[in-house]
Amino acid sequence: MSLDAENVRAKILDLGDRYVDATPTSSFIPGETYIPCSGKILDGDDLRHLLDASLDLWLTAGRFANEMEERLASKFGTKFARLTTSGSAANLLAFSSLTSPRLSDRRIEPGSEVLTVAAGFPTTVAPIIQNNCVPVFVDVDLRTANVNVERLEAAVTDRTRAIMLAHTLGNPFNLEAVCTIAREHDLLLIEDCCDAFGATYNDKEVGTFGDLATLSFYPAHQITMGEGGAVMTDSKKLASLVESFRDWGRDCWCPPGAVNTCKKRFDWQLGDLPSGYDHKYIYAHIGYNLKLTDMQAAVGLSQLNKLDRFVQCRRENFLALTEMFKTECWDEHFVLPVMTPNSNPSWFGFLLTIRDESPLIRRDVTQWLEDHKIGSRLLFGGNLTRQPAFQKTEYRIAGDLAVTDKLMENSFWIGVWPGIDGSRRSYIHEMFCLMLKEML
Repeated sequence: MSLDAENVRAKILDLGDRYVDATPTSSFIPGETYIPCSGKILDGDDLRHLLDASLDLWLTAGRFANEMEERLASKFGTKFARLTTSGSAANLLAFSSLTSPRLSDRRIEPGSEVLTVAAGFPTTVAPIIQNNCVPVFVDVDLRTANVNVERLEAAVTDRTRAIMLAHTLGNPFNLEAVCTIAREHDLLLIEDCCDAFGATYNDKEVGTFGDLATLSFYPAHQITMGEGGAVMTDSKKLASLVESFRDWGRDCWCPPGAVNTCKKRFDWQLGDLPSGYDHKYIYAHIGYNLKLTDMQAAVGLSQLNKLDRFVQCRRENFLALTEMFKTECWDEHFVLPVMTPNSNPSWFGFLLTIRDESPLIRRDVTQWLEDHKIGSRLLFGGNLTRQPAFQKTEYRIAGDLAVTDKLMENSFWIGVWPGIDGSRRSYIHEMFCLMLKEML
């Protein structure tokens, strides 16, 4: 790059900083300003990274993606990270990698059973079905909304090959028990950490216990790229398989723009292809194109610097809401969320379940909150077996899903994300007081 180009680039980046400084911030007006249950926090550093990447005009994955994968793996606590387009794509890539013939006897084959829960997000389960395997749904605990580990143990059969579970709303599931079950029955384990980046169990980062883990960088999550996700692992072999499925299913491992990394590009003979067929066009798997752009990765890099602060803010908001509900004795009407023993969650939301004996009705409560500018969400798909998409899907239910149904019918969550400050918490407090006075 010429000196003139470098100077112009620096001026553009400085103008971005000036633009952010000149943009007025909106103030919170109680009763008028909507309080979403999730959202993103972006600043001038994020814009500077985005502009820097855009000026490269590289567009696909490049230098920022490479740096993000290295730094993300280090921060997360694994040896490898592979970026992709979303957390859902990460789940698809993680599970698909375990179906590779290159895993020999460890491979998950079509028809295998995979233990999971129905109380969650559909794309934790979808990859199991998309790879022609059978999800086995296990009930959950009411206060953590995570898998009931006693039920999980009982669900294992001779067809069971893996466990795929999410850390619900950033609250780790009982990793000690789940890992024991996986080890004793020789099961593969995928940790869906899309809602839980920054959480720990026994002072160890979630996502570092299983064979593979996944992250989402959608704006609702702990850090954001807008869209984006990642697959994390300590296994070089699994990282290579994830990369293959992500990059069209190709056998070649050259990064975009590179050629002949293996030093024998025209010396391979695989499948029934002619000897010397170009390795860049040899495909080992039925794959996808699920790469992200360098501009997304650039924003991820700047966001990663703020992760610890964002997670701490979520924890503080969770504690403040817990104290609020207990002080007001609202736990007479709501089952309050609790952290899994031995864990330190990275909270995604504050889950409330209306007690059976309470006269409150969930739909009335959430509608009232929305009418008064407080956002809420249900626990994702509720009971996935009752969703239209799963009506003709093969699955097995281990025992019953009584608690899952209770969460589907009586639960909702409100936000704890860093955009909720003291003034917004005070408004939430005031509105819950008013709502419960009207409804009870």
